[in-house]
Amino acid sequence: MVRTDGAEFRHVHPTTDGAGTWTIPWSWGAAGTYRVFADFVPTDLGDTVTLTSTLEVAGDFAPAPRGGDTTTAADGDLAVELDGELAAGASSELTFTVTRDGEPVTTLEPYLGAYGHLVALRDGDLAYLHVHPMGEPDDGETEPGPGITFMAEAPTPGRYLLYLDLQLDGTVHSLPFVVTAVEADAAASHTSDSHDEPVPGAGTHDDSHSDSPDGDAHTDAH
Repeated sequence: MVRTDGAEFRHVHPTTDGAGTWTIPWSWGAAGTYRVFADFVPTDLGDTVTLTSTLEVAGDFAPAPRGGDTTTAADGDLAVELDGELAAGASSELTFTVTRDGEPVTTLEPYLGAYGHLVALRDGDLAYLHVHPMGEPDDGETEPGPGITFMAEAPTPGRYLLYLDLQLDGTVHSLPFVVTAVEADAAASHTSDSHDEPVPGAGTHDDSHSDSPDGDAHTDAH
């Protein structure tokens, strides 16, 4: 769930009553227009499907100021830095390095089966991309930090809002970033010298899907 100005992002997971109804306790923190995304895997399909809905929350609306690209984020004494360029039309490598009080964090905890989850929303229409990191906890190769690496592909060039979720000491942290996706050829020319080799400790698992804001376009890459 995210407000259309990119603020008020929340990544939550409902529970089922066993009869097909999913619920979660909820309260709105601020007024505005919100986009809700629901990911699920129908038994008959076996693939992830994403549905969306737009909701209006009444009250005084104060839109968040629009800033430039941001490749660092912090939550208390936790800091994360993004390395890599998001590319349009081709997969590119994005690595988030986690530190606490300036020291590398090597004790990330599995959160929903991974050391991190990344959501990207295209600024404006909020076209949606959900990416799982390379490697899995306990696969014998993937380290619990300080780096979390994703392979992601933007559908078009433009400005994207990124939200990284990770868990440390039993607490889930959500950290926002803003990047500009460039054409794949331009991204390759910028990164060819520094990204020729795989990131050490990364596995081979990649699970991403993108959806148009009205839910009528859907792709999966595994």
